[in-house]
Amino acid sequence: MSEALKRTPLHRLHAAAGARMVPFAGWDMPVQYAGIIQEHVAVRTRAGLFDVSHMGEIRVAGPGAIAFVQRLVTNDVSRLTGTQALYTPMCTPDGGVIDDLLVYRFSETDLMLVVNAANTAEDLAWIRDHASPDVRIIDRSDEIALLALQGPRAAGILQRLTATPVGDIRYYWFRPDVEVAGRTVIVSRTGYTGEDGFELYVPAEAAPHLWEALLEAGERDGLIPAGLGARDTLRLEAGLLLHGADMDKTTTPLEVGLGWTVKLDKETFVGADALRRQKAEGLSRRLVGFVLDGRSIARHGFPIRCNGAAGRVTSGSFTPTVEKSIGLGLVPPACAAPGHPLSVEIRGRAVPGTVVKLPFYRRGQHSAG
Repeated sequence: MSEALKRTPLHRLHAAAGARMVPFAGWDMPVQYAGIIQEHVAVRTRAGLFDVSHMGEIRVAGPGAIAFVQRLVTNDVSRLTGTQALYTPMCTPDGGVIDDLLVYRFSETDLMLVVNAANTAEDLAWIRDHASPDVRIIDRSDEIALLALQGPRAAGILQRLTATPVGDIRYYWFRPDVEVAGRTVIVSRTGYTGEDGFELYVPAEAAPHLWEALLEAGERDGLIPAGLGARDTLRLEAGLLLHGADMDKTTTPLEVGLGWTVKLDKETFVGADALRRQKAEGLSRRLVGFVLDGRSIARHGFPIRCNGAAGRVTSGSFTPTVEKSIGLGLVPPACAAPGHPLSVEIRGRAVPGTVVKLPFYRRGQHSAG
């Protein structure tokens, strides 16, 4: 008998709003409310509110917190100052990506790692197995709910519920104790949509109150709840990667275009030797963005053909803002330059396409094709 799906603190409100619920990473999650296209367009033009409480939150506390996390991830945690956040992969000794995560610095002795829902248990075990004696690892995933308010009107909507000037929070910085609608929350200027916005880490019991308060405050601006379907098309347009699809333990950060997060000049970290070796020897494949002719969708795992060589699709969809069939895929380096032709095998037919520079969509402009 399969294990029962977990539910976020907002599950009752999703059901009441008529959301279509689907299993995702062991959770019963809303994939859409009004519809994926409507929700996608709302985030691009107004604002959308996502429940991403399935994400994991792991606290690392103690005098060795920064040094420990520095050894665990590829990016440079030591450069964080104040209340700042950092995006980074966490790798195996072979350089494969165990997960991509956010590191939040509360102080020199207090960090929070925000990990993907599908990987929370494995990440937690990995982190504990590598922990040094001068840190404590605390799983706070069940205590914290996470709401993502995204879109060009997000700042104005959030400001109605707090006296803290949220416009002063810089990108990838956060405030740890903001009162929003009468509840104290962590407000972070981060997101996964390619738009401006905020992520609110709230006590689980306060999540329904804040969800309803945000929707009410944003009603005049056209704020609507948005599900995992729109979240996926939004992140794909923005060229943001999904762990388990675009990268996993069989791919390295260098192969998937995350070389900027790999600081090989810092003190050693797990996977450093393998990544240094790969950089010296050169890559055998690269992740690229591509646009297909027509409306056929390149699904995960579909074969890519280029110059007689093979690759594979990692993500793909026909997306509402770009209005083209776009995708990400791993191809030989000789095929990776923007403008290079390729084809994707879809139901036995070779659909032609072209490699393009990422992202497909950048705030204020379209860049696909």
